[in-house]
Amino acid sequence: MKKIIIFSSIIVVIFAALALINQYQNKQVSTDNPYGTNELKPETVKQLDDPNYQNIILPEELDEKLNNGEAVTVYFFSPVCSVCNEVSPVLIPKAEEMEVNLYLYNVYEFEQGWSDFNIEGTPAVIHFENGEEIARIVGGQAEETFEQFFKIVVLGE
Repeated sequence: MKKIIIFSSIIVVIFAALALINQYQNKQVSTDNPYGTNELKPETVKQLDDPNYQNIILPEELDEKLNNGEAVTVYFFSPVCSVCNEVSPVLIPKAEEMEVNLYLYNVYEFEQGWSDFNIEGTPAVIHFENGEEIARIVGGQAEETFEQFFKIVVLGE
């Protein structure tokens, strides 16, 4: 009987320790992330340290920029979108190379983006000027297609 009590106590202590460690790790992730929330989905948490996913824009920030009439280029993505995961390593460095300030909007975390911006699928890159959509490019595209989009639509060359 003593062995069962000791064994049960050890198991309870192990589970409690694992729960505390998990809670601590989640707090660490949530205290310093660009999403401004501590309730991130696990797929988003996995991308927090990825250099391709650092220029995150929150819905309120995007609304403010659009209301102010700023020219804004936004990449709407989802961490659970396999095409996004293929496109991001091509698209984001291309934008940086061409000095395009490409904001990233996570529609997986901020689901209102689907309806607010008429997103029918990800990935989608939309360029706005004076609060209005000027052009968009949707789906997996070749690097040259993104380059032409940036050159003609965003940079006006």
